[in-house]
Formats: sequence, C-alpha cells, structure tokens
Amino acid sequence: MYSIIVVPARAVSTHDQIRLAPGDRLHFGRTAPRDATGPLGPAGAGGPRHLDIPHPGVSRSAGEIMASGSHWALSNFSPACTYVVENPEGAGEHIKIAPGRVGAPVPFEFSRVVLPAAGELIDFAVWAPRHDYVQCVPDAGGGEPTALAFPLDRAKRYFLVLAALCEPRLRGAPHAPLPTVDAVVDRLRPVWPAANRAAVQWNIDYLAVKLRLKPGPDSADTGPRLNGKKETLVSLALRFDLVREDDLETLAVAR
Repeated sequence: MYSIIVVPARAVSTHDQIRLAPGDRLHFGRTAPRDATGPLGPAGAGGPRHLDIPHPGVSRSAGEIMASGSHWALSNFSPACTYVVENPEGAGEHIKIAPGRVGAPVPFEFSRVVLPAAGELIDFAVWAPRHDYVQCVPDAGGGEPTALAFPLDRAKRYFLVLAALCEPRLRGAPHAPLPTVDAVVDRLRPVWPAANRAAVQWNIDYLAVKLRLKPGPDSADTGPRLNGKKETLVSLALRFDLVREDDLETLAVAR
C-alpha cells in the first residue's frame, strides 16, 4: 500500500512518479547517497531511493522525505537555505523548513516543495492521499451546544462580498492583489443588481465587526483604526477556511 506519491517537476506520465509506502525514504539532491537505489526501484536494506535534481544551485544532498501512513515528513539537509512547502489549494498557505531541520511533519494533502537555487526556485510535488479523519466523536455527555467560532450565513450578502474578496487567491493566485471595492461591485452586480460602493463598503465594515476584528459601533471602546481591512478579512477567511473554493459557486452566475 503506497502512502504518498512524489511528482518531479518534469514528470510527463505516471511512470515518472515515485510511490512510497509507509516507512520508505526518498533522498533528493544533485548526488545520490551511496546506499540509495533508483527512484522507481525498492529501497532495499533500509536505503533511500533518490530523486535527482541536476541544478548547480541545489545541494548534493539537499534533503529527504519520509513516508508515513497519513502524512509525510521533510528533512532539510541544507546548511543555509530554508525550504518552503506550499499548499496549492490553500490560497497561500505554507510552512517553512529551516536549514538542518529533520523530520518536519507536513499536513497538506497536496504539496509543492520549493527549493531556492541560485536565483531560481526549483519545485516538485508531493501527494498524500491517505489522510485520515475521525469516524466517531466520543460522547461527552449533554449540555449546551458549542458556540460557533465564526457564525457566517452563506445566504447573506456579506458572504457574497467576502467570497468576491477571496476569489482571486482561491483561484490559484495566492499573492494576487485584492479587488477594489469598485471591482467587487462589478463582480457582484449580476447576482446583486443593487450593489454599489456604499453597500459593499458597509458589508466589509460589518464583516470586520462580525469576525471580531474590531468592536461594534455601539461599543464604548471603538479600538484603533483597522488599516488594511480587506487584507485582514481575506487573511482570516482563508486561514480558517471560512471561504473555500466550493463557495465560489455563489458567484458562478456572475462569470
């Protein structure tokens, strides 16, 4: 049973993919260690397989992947370079693996490992299809239901505004600039004909209060001015999956 699949940057077919079972290791870099085998052959005698990255800016022994049952771990053998593991589905979500870090667990189901290499960024993909989820929550007895952390109603107009703000980054451009208020108005007008700058701005302000980024207008302490309000809203929404790619269907008729 394979646990993860490593897809080299230049892979053109499934034959180029490297499948690892739990406990298998995959070394990567410019030079294979002495006990390594080819990328597609069995590790044998505990030795790792090797993914060749023939770039002069990549260390000879750059790092290693260890497969587990429901996750994988990354070791960074570089003495100076930080590696980045991106979640292509996470609208900018990533983790950093510091130089010398060994066995850092990676939680993403789909990952892009990015290695800085002499002015370039070299990457390869890792798929971890065996994520496990709880099947039955232990009974904790009766009592009051747990309050929602972020009580959002997806049928409300404020959620349309939030989805429109998050859309560029959810569509695969994690560093895309956020749309202006006028752009949000134009994006929403087919599903909300009465949309205008004042209405959209009001909903942005309402979201900032609803998501507790600033006190409400009736509060005695209005708090400091919230600069970068749209950026803060989108960052919070994407970090906690308040808006997901599936939620963009609410904007579908507007495309």
